[in-house]
Amino acid sequence: MGPKVRVRASQKWFTEAEVSRLLNVTADELRSFARNKQVGILEKAAEVAGVTPEHLLFTLSDLMILSVLFHRIHS
Repeated sequence: MGPKVRVRASQKWFTEAEVSRLLNVTADELRSFARNKQVGILEKAAEVAGVTPEHLLFTLSDLMILSVLFHRIHS
């Protein structure tokens, strides 16, 4: 069974910093992995949310997928 990640049910978007902290990986590792697996959203959604476009935004679904994949890689 993978690691448990606890988040608020009301939170819809997660920043790159939040996800890397929750998954215990570096921001560069997360960014590279997200680009490879085409997970996360840049630019347009980032501008709408008021976050600078060089940072990724992740949904709860993205977070669950990343959690499983990172656990498998690091196990």
